[in-house]
Amino acid sequence: MPRASDEAVKGCNSLGRRQVSDEPARELLPPLLGPGWGYRRRARLSVHRAEDGRSVRVGFKERHRPYVTATERCHVLDPKVGELITPLTELFQGLSIAARIPQLEVAVGEGATVLSLRVLAPPSEPDRTRLAEFEDRHGVRFMLQADAHGPAEALRGPPPRLHYHLPESDIDIDFEPVDFIQVNGEVNRKLVQLALEQLDPQPEDAVLDLFSGLGNFTLPLARHAATVTGVEGEQALVLRARRNAERNAIANTSFEQADLFADEQPGPWAQKPYARILLDPPRAGAQEIIARFPRFAARRLVYVSCHPATLARDAKTLVAGQGWTLARAGVLDMFPHTAHVESLAVFTRS
Repeated sequence: MPRASDEAVKGCNSLGRRQVSDEPARELLPPLLGPGWGYRRRARLSVHRAEDGRSVRVGFKERHRPYVTATERCHVLDPKVGELITPLTELFQGLSIAARIPQLEVAVGEGATVLSLRVLAPPSEPDRTRLAEFEDRHGVRFMLQADAHGPAEALRGPPPRLHYHLPESDIDIDFEPVDFIQVNGEVNRKLVQLALEQLDPQPEDAVLDLFSGLGNFTLPLARHAATVTGVEGEQALVLRARRNAERNAIANTSFEQADLFADEQPGPWAQKPYARILLDPPRAGAQEIIARFPRFAARRLVYVSCHPATLARDAKTLVAGQGWTLARAGVLDMFPHTAHVESLAVFTRS
């Protein structure tokens, strides 16, 4: 996915041959669309205090520039936060540590809205009082993160629970304020269903979900397959995915930690066959793990891509190098009012 500072600011300020064929996929899938405004449930906002100390700006940085855009509200953010840009600006102007808060992370779940403040100095007691009053007035919760790589602590009381629901599979996904989730909840729900339909797991199938994160695809797949193995590089996400499986009473999944950009995969999961594979890599694509696909002996693959260039590169490897057929493909508008596009491609092999 693109950084918020690269794309989201636009919406804030403006309402078979063994060679690659030139032919497109056999079928184009209808585009997946969602709400055009108020869709973004995860974002990173910058906080900047002017050198004269008199003014504070809260918002996205301008593209390729270090400046924070002057914004009164953000129409692409969930309204629970998008309408708070001005109140947040006024709040930070009154804090003694305003110059020591470089950014805040937005996380909107079903039932909780969390603003995680990166604090380079501890807030004073008057600061804490102001923050608590803001929580009560606007229905949000503040988390304070003193270390960029450390945990965030709730301003007061126990940490709020963040989660989202996938109703078609009756699954709840819990997440932490800084975890990666798809920012557009409605499009993500449709994407999960489309991926299930196109992968078409059967009751006897073993399925492999690569770059599985919190289990966004793994757990719905487990409702239909014999077993699903989710593989993720970040150990913290692996642990939370396992807890998500337990909360949803799903026992036919396993989650493994592995560096999927490494040339070798020594784990037992990498030695097993799988009937179907779901692949959802970051912008860098998945050329290293794709090199191991022949060992898996899968016959169907769904590739969810956030970067067309690496999808094209990896598709060349799959079709020209491994004999897959690009059966169908489509796009999804995960980030309305930006130039970014995500894709889904379906590959089959006899």
